[in-house]
Amino acid sequence: MKHVAVLMGGWSAEREVSLNSGKACADALERTGRYKVSRVDVDRDIAATLRALKPDCALNVLHGRPGEDGTLQGMLEILGIPYSHSGVMASAVAMQKDIAKTVLKAAGVPVPGGRVASRIEVAKAHVLPPPYVIKPVAEGSSVGVFIVREDHEHPPQELTRADWKFGEMVLVEPYIAGKELTSAVMGDRVLGVIEIVAATKFYDYEAKYAPGGSRHLLPAPVTADIYAECQRLALAAHDALSCRGVTRADFRYNDSKPGLTGLACLEVNTQPGMTETSLVPELAAHAGLSFEDLVSWMVEDASLDR
Repeated sequence: MKHVAVLMGGWSAEREVSLNSGKACADALERTGRYKVSRVDVDRDIAATLRALKPDCALNVLHGRPGEDGTLQGMLEILGIPYSHSGVMASAVAMQKDIAKTVLKAAGVPVPGGRVASRIEVAKAHVLPPPYVIKPVAEGSSVGVFIVREDHEHPPQELTRADWKFGEMVLVEPYIAGKELTSAVMGDRVLGVIEIVAATKFYDYEAKYAPGGSRHLLPAPVTADIYAECQRLALAAHDALSCRGVTRADFRYNDSKPGLTGLACLEVNTQPGMTETSLVPELAAHAGLSFEDLVSWMVEDASLDR
């Protein structure tokens, strides 16, 4: 029986989501009856913990640092423990949104414009004409994200707070009106496309994880060519960043623009959420895969040198 260490928790801003994802995955693996499961809340002694556990592989269900930025992946490589999801380089690049955008653009994947600036500079005056979006360079789950609309005279002053914990540099991008779309890749297989309709002003942390925070329309109610292009771009982005395992690509689609020109890829998530309200399990179910199938596939896909 394969011994799987399910790595969850950690100390990022997404700790609670990761704990929920990890519990769901560990429960699913146990339900199959095929795995010995160790649930590991990752702390700074994780290397010693794993040496003592001696698992056959690690299912990495951490979100944010250190599980999503290549740090944990490097440690697992050193320890010789096969692991799920993307490897060191792909994880590090995808986590750094500005660098990922450069790679995606070079691969022909459309991305929003914008630039990186210090949070203090961004708080002083509009660095782009409103509406625009401010987001941390290396966080997920929409933490630390602001939408600055046309009627906002000043940028958000929360950026200057002494307890701001999302990094000194932020990414500022033009706001793209329209639909929020997402698609997932599983190995070399692209899944469907979901339109996310947030109950709040935008698809923020609460909309992602609170019950009733958003509605997921699957298949997304868009034209066949947009649906197919979203899938094509999700796979192209996955490949451009050299990702492995499961990823999820997020898009904005301005349907007032002609043809396919309204699509823009916001980011690629190398450690997508696996909670009961998460998107990837829903996309997998739509493709005929149960949650147990999906999680088992991730475990069997685990390897070194990813």
